[in-house]
Amino acid sequence: MTYRLIDQEKAHHAVSLLCRVLGVSRAGYYAWTRRPLSARAVADQALLEQIRQVHELSRGTYGAPRIHAELRLDHGVQVGRKRVARLMRTAGLVGCQRRRGRGLTRRDPQAAPAPDLVERSFAATAPDRLWTADITYVPTWSGWLYLAVVLDVFSRRVVGWAMADHLRTELVLDALDMAIWNRRPTAGLIHHSDQGSQYTSLAFGRRCREAGITPVDGLRR
Repeated sequence: MTYRLIDQEKAHHAVSLLCRVLGVSRAGYYAWTRRPLSARAVADQALLEQIRQVHELSRGTYGAPRIHAELRLDHGVQVGRKRVARLMRTAGLVGCQRRRGRGLTRRDPQAAPAPDLVERSFAATAPDRLWTADITYVPTWSGWLYLAVVLDVFSRRVVGWAMADHLRTELVLDALDMAIWNRRPTAGLIHHSDQGSQYTSLAFGRRCREAGITPVDGLRR
């Protein structure tokens, strides 16, 4: 573990300094670098490359749980979530974390909610039968950004997302458009959201109707 730490930090500090601080010899470190990798280490390198690809395709939004699900469901990779988390942590890969300190959606008092066809049972028997959507916020160096996400309930996969510095209807429309473009769902898909004004807008309802999607917990259309 000590030699591995030196290997990770040698781009930033001299090997001789790292060896002295950690109490090991330079000869010992260089002997370690010449040893062939173990089968486990080779497997970890191959797995990390797959993790990087999924992370890049998600545009840096997926964390360990979603990358683990993507590898298992879409790529047939049988691997433990703790191992995925460990490799991501070692490689410095992180996803967007949901923060629930405050509610971001406000129900329009003029909007009559549609019947809840889901009845709080968030399960699906196949992909693209039930999507759920929500908005959260992410702190950045330039201030707060708002993240709208569309999740496929069957695979637990993010199928659409959008980020902006505002909470206007365009934010959820962009996330919905990405989901429709990525999945091309057939008629009969249910889109479940809270009763925020973004999801009860006429523009959002019109886009759902054009795509053959049934919105629930929103404005009756």
